[in-house]
Amino acid sequence: MSSLRLATVLLSVVLLFAFVNAEDPYRFFEWNVTYGAIYPVSSAFPQQVILINSQFPGPDIHAVTNDNLIINVFNNLDEPFLFSWNGVMQRRNSWQDGVYGTNCPILPGQNWTYTIQVKDQIGSFFYYPSLSFHKAAGGFGGIRILSRPRIPVPFPDPAGDHTVLIGDWYNLNHTRLRTILESKKAPFPSDVLINGKKSTPVGNAVTYTVQQGKTYRFRISNVGLQNSLNIRIQNHTMTLVEVEGTHTVQTNYTSLDIHVGQSYSVLVTADQLPRDYYMVVTTRFSTIRLEATALFSYSNSNGQIAGPVAPVPGVPDNYDIGFSLKQALSIRTNLTASGPRPNPQGSYHYGLIKLARTIRLSSSAAQVNGKQRYAINSVSFVPADTPLKIADHFKIPGVFTLGSIPDSPSGRSMYLDTSVMAADFRDFVEIIFENPENMVQSYHVAGYSFFVVGMDGGVWSESKRERYNLADAVARCTIQVYPQSWTAIYVPLDNVGMWNIRSEFWARQYLGQQFYLRVYSPVESVRDEKVIPPNALLCGRATVYAPPPPLVVAPVVPPAVAPVVSSISAAPTVAPVASPPR
Repeated sequence: MSSLRLATVLLSVVLLFAFVNAEDPYRFFEWNVTYGAIYPVSSAFPQQVILINSQFPGPDIHAVTNDNLIINVFNNLDEPFLFSWNGVMQRRNSWQDGVYGTNCPILPGQNWTYTIQVKDQIGSFFYYPSLSFHKAAGGFGGIRILSRPRIPVPFPDPAGDHTVLIGDWYNLNHTRLRTILESKKAPFPSDVLINGKKSTPVGNAVTYTVQQGKTYRFRISNVGLQNSLNIRIQNHTMTLVEVEGTHTVQTNYTSLDIHVGQSYSVLVTADQLPRDYYMVVTTRFSTIRLEATALFSYSNSNGQIAGPVAPVPGVPDNYDIGFSLKQALSIRTNLTASGPRPNPQGSYHYGLIKLARTIRLSSSAAQVNGKQRYAINSVSFVPADTPLKIADHFKIPGVFTLGSIPDSPSGRSMYLDTSVMAADFRDFVEIIFENPENMVQSYHVAGYSFFVVGMDGGVWSESKRERYNLADAVARCTIQVYPQSWTAIYVPLDNVGMWNIRSEFWARQYLGQQFYLRVYSPVESVRDEKVIPPNALLCGRATVYAPPPPLVVAPVVPPAVAPVVSSISAAPTVAPVASPPR
């Protein structure tokens, strides 16, 4: 082990003892981020992608509720880099969220260690690179947070547990896409991938081998850039059991619409004749239809395929919004099941809590100064020269202004600003996402799990509350908004920090359709928010400030070590690429 690697491991240990509880296990990860050439679409067409430990997609993170994840990231790209953790709530710790509003980037040739606790969470999520349109080059992977052994799960242990990362994909390099976005809209993607492969029926297919009569869990995340996707398995039913950390009423579906940034867990029983069946992923709500397939293969299969790929069951056409809306409204919380704690999920009566505030957020698209931009409430976000969380901590003036985005649509022409909305700790707020455009959108709220109380077509008004689901709405972190429609969520602001609210349509996010919610507690207690990490990177105007003080670590009894300690993993050989083509 090199002296640099040894030093970083020692730093990780110091961070661990300073920031985690002795009773909670920890898991170490060391990730080497590089470029490499692979063949996701065709054996004749190599593409440069972002690899983690030579893997594409990146390695899964396996954790248990309350585990501490110590993730040491070495940036061997030629650009600054960050990872973010879609759906991991970062309790009291927006310092680790990994977006530019909270963190300074890891510079080329350097490393940084994330210290994350998956506090009071279960479920299926994913990580991804958050800067510079890197997400279009890969660098994503699955996150699964298992329940603690003493917490009951509302279904038997499956025979297997699989991560399925689906998403649209470009045959253009991410640097080329950035150049296009300097003046134009993003082009339509060229392909759909399943776990990093186009997976056409003729070779190169991802294969899930199953035994007849057994049941398997599939954790499906749409890690793509803009398209809603439909997934189905020929002749098989999918039983939905979990959505982004919430155990759901167990409803059967022949297909599922999964919008950008969303994650679902389904159970599938191998109860058909022993042969091979297609798992099919297709784009939805677009004039161009893209498709990828994987194989759902019985171990005693004779190798025959169960027939040609069929259309989405029950969907008359690709633009059938009604089908998708009805399906979305059918997803509800299992009130009697335990979540991350023993008490039932239904013990939190969100429908009885008084609202402190209503926030209405409306999207728009326009040209500003001759360039394509997107906005929320007419404000198109531009990054500051210093991460907002760090500027807030050091009280650096002039980086951002609280209230620089209004609570409701202003009717103004689009303008540029570093938009930050102020909010009070422990407020219970209603957010209405309004979509006046002719496309499906999806939004992510970092730091929170919110209740999806309503969605419908038309214009939202206060009278719509009469039809809200105030009993068993699903709690999740990413939600779709259909064209010319609205979606309403209830959010308990129980997590102090600087939190990103963004479009998951990545070009729109990149060009301004996002803002930050500063949830503030005047008490400024470590019970409400963790202190700035001792290894925090400082950049921009913060470089003139003193770094966090060094840790003084008293002798402690080491915490329990999780059974699996992750380091650099074996992976297929790839051809290294020194730097991206320009």
